[in-house]
Amino acid sequence: MPLLAALTVTTLPACSLINVYKIDIPQGTPINEEKLAQVQVGMNYNQVLYILGSPAVRDTLNPMRWDYLYDFTAGTDAKDAGKPNIHNAQQYVKIYFDQAGNVARIER
Repeated sequence: MPLLAALTVTTLPACSLINVYKIDIPQGTPINEEKLAQVQVGMNYNQVLYILGSPAVRDTLNPMRWDYLYDFTAGTDAKDAGKPNIHNAQQYVKIYFDQAGNVARIER
């Protein structure tokens, strides 16, 4: 019995040496500063969609506001490449449209 206990104690720490592969978890639409700079007040819905892509949130109670939110959890490959995690709405943009469907304002 003491031999079994000694083997268990010595082999359990070896389990922590085995790493499980983890995938990258991107959520939302990545916000590219260059593309965001192209969006101007007065543009219509289609122009914004073409430049930024689909918003992460289209509020049904406020359809004149689009929210672009990006969250990224680095997996094994991204960590090896040095990519940082992006959490807590570090990349968040709100685009407001007027009744005619044109950009009224952009909030960061």
